[in-house]
Amino acid sequence: MATTNHERVGKALELLKAGLGPFVDREIETAVKAQRIDAATLRRFVDNPLIGDKPATDWDVAALLKLMWETWNDVFRAVLGRAERNFVSELRDHRNNWAHQRPFSGDDAYRALDTTNRLLTAVSAPQAADVEKLKMELLRVRYDEQARGERRKQASLAIESAAVTLKPWREVVTPHQDVASGRYQQAEFAADLQQASKGDGPAEYRDPVEFFRRTYLTESLKGMLAGAVQRLTGAGGDPVVRLQTNFGGGKTHSMLALYHLCSENVAPSKLSGVDALMRDAGVSKLPKVNRVVLVGNRISPGNPVTKPDGTVVRTLWGELAYQLGGVAAYARVARDDEHATSPGDILRELLVEYGPCLILIDEWVAYARQLHDQSDLPAGSFETQFTFAQALTEAAKLAGNCLLVVSLPASDTSIPRTRSPTTSRWAASAAARRSPACATSSGASNRRGGRPALRRGSRSSAGGCSSRSPTRPGSRTATSSPAPSPTSTAASSRSFRPSAATPTTSSASRPPIRSIRRSSTACTPTGRRW
Repeated sequence: MATTNHERVGKALELLKAGLGPFVDREIETAVKAQRIDAATLRRFVDNPLIGDKPATDWDVAALLKLMWETWNDVFRAVLGRAERNFVSELRDHRNNWAHQRPFSGDDAYRALDTTNRLLTAVSAPQAADVEKLKMELLRVRYDEQARGERRKQASLAIESAAVTLKPWREVVTPHQDVASGRYQQAEFAADLQQASKGDGPAEYRDPVEFFRRTYLTESLKGMLAGAVQRLTGAGGDPVVRLQTNFGGGKTHSMLALYHLCSENVAPSKLSGVDALMRDAGVSKLPKVNRVVLVGNRISPGNPVTKPDGTVVRTLWGELAYQLGGVAAYARVARDDEHATSPGDILRELLVEYGPCLILIDEWVAYARQLHDQSDLPAGSFETQFTFAQALTEAAKLAGNCLLVVSLPASDTSIPRTRSPTTSRWAASAAARRSPACATSSGASNRRGGRPALRRGSRSSAGGCSSRSPTRPGSRTATSSPAPSPTSTAASSRSFRPSAATPTTSSASRPPIRSIRRSSTACTPTGRRW
């Protein structure tokens, strides 16, 4: 029997409960210890006979959402933004409609699934992947229904022959196979670095040959790849590249190009356009490169990860060391990983020993904004993350054949309000202050802007990149706004920037971190965990 929209929403709410429970429990416990939550507010939930004797991980999703809404300013505002607050409000309405057996249209069901997925992603819950599968299943069902309706409509119309003056477009342009067969999905435009590094996802992002065959290399992207080839072979190049564009500007796509360029199993000669790029860079052969991929919104600061060999990793530097050299490399930073302290000069030693190496850090700001001012998370505090950023950029500069690539939002409006002026600049200011040879790069757009899109049919003349037919709805040209370091020199820094650039506030002028607001009313534990 076919799954109904009401059942899909019910499954999504179950996944939301499983994903939100540990997050809410951890944040409330932290707020209680810091005395930032009103005792009267919390007591309304503790004294509830239906949920009062249970841990938050066993609460109904309605209770979790209500608790987040009523304690937002005191607890959750410190780690989530206004967009996530709107998600909580909307999901409360969806849950009420589901509980009262109200019907869900296809659009309503997709909206509920999408909002659930966004909130779970914001709290780094692994259940977000399962909700994404529900969304894709719903889209396939909707497409099949539309296709059947169109066929019935066409069958009822009489076919009339008429003289034509122009050839049908099908005889002039051949669409890509997935478009012609009806398997096209707009979600394929969303590049996923984590998924590609694990060998999952669509072939055009997973397979290096297919990726470069469908990617049009803009001048800016060529310059970034050429600099990477020179850096990894010890022939020059910049040690730190900062990809800074607005949302949708192609930062992840540029990182995928670097990741596949250094693929061990595919020779560069098999990648479209790479032969000429290496020839222009004066490099004949690429050495074996150790690759590290860190995606901020896929790593939870509060949940350590247990590797297949039993190694428990808690911090970004622990994950970096493990990907770089396995258990042996992790052992060098094990104590710093356990105590959530920056490893300092050990980073340089690791990068030298396991070089040449490519380190890609995507969505670092999304990871950092989940950290607290106190060291109460396994991943450490916000200030420790700042220290690690400085140490990493300095180590990459000194290693000689290490390339560090970091993606950052181009403006504070792309980040929730809580730490907008600070969180959006700490990684950029660390790179600018600690690495004189830091390169600022749009990476994702050429000098006229534009995203390096996958080839789907003919090339577009806008921005020097190709696009896929049909065009992605709501797409726009992104303009990056990097700013070189005040200590950068023209001889050592290459800047891949479009013509329109706005200055980035330096670390010397960044405002202090906003202290978490504390409640004047103390909340006393009542025998329960809180």
